[in-house]
Amino acid sequence: MLQNKTALITGGSRGIGRAIALAMAQQGANIAIIYSGNEAVAQETAEEIRALGREAETYRCDVAKFDEAGATVKAVLKRFGAIDILVNNAGITRDGLLLTMKEQDFDDVIATNLKGAFHMIRHVSGAMLRKKSGHIINITSVSGMMGNAGQANYAAAKAGLIGLTKTTAKELASRGITCNAIAPGFVETDMTKKLSEEQLAAAADVIPLKRMGRPEDIAAAAVFLAGESAAYITGEILKVDGGLYI
Repeated sequence: MLQNKTALITGGSRGIGRAIALAMAQQGANIAIIYSGNEAVAQETAEEIRALGREAETYRCDVAKFDEAGATVKAVLKRFGAIDILVNNAGITRDGLLLTMKEQDFDDVIATNLKGAFHMIRHVSGAMLRKKSGHIINITSVSGMMGNAGQANYAAAKAGLIGLTKTTAKELASRGITCNAIAPGFVETDMTKKLSEEQLAAAADVIPLKRMGRPEDIAAAAVFLAGESAAYITGEILKVDGGLYI
């Protein structure tokens, strides 16, 4: 389905990003894993991809820094020759109530979760425009659609991603490039592992499907949006949330 395509995935070493990387590799894609912290974990994910018979490389990059993002994109293009799929998954949280949230915590989340996606789109789009093809997938959140107490910064960044997705879709559609977003609900990741059993049970109780999502659920949606079956879909926000937003 994605045979011989190259996918660049930010935050691709663990959690949702890792699941997307493995799922796309299973469909034939070569993977550029962008990570910011744990090199060992990134290398482990790359080895799993290589074990599937696909090519994989890791690149340390702080996507919040414009020039660093640009240098990384250049390195990926030099190594793989093209970037067919861009997945903007990198994200951080700095939770706190609005009235006590530190300015730096707000700025940091916006810089990584929203501005980081802009940086990657800005640097990758040139190569896609020259090819007149490409798929951009932004990982937003239902928090950006409905808000979430204690996450003013995160919800604002994810809401911004929705506007960025729709604008990118409009600007690049004439050159054969699609841009869509996936909005997960509660997903079993390192972020949700910090919650207590009581909090997890309460979260599952408000989800119509009565369970949290798995990273593989998000990965399946990403594979679909990156393939030819979704060639006529752009500017859409696909909720993968077990019905939470209903």
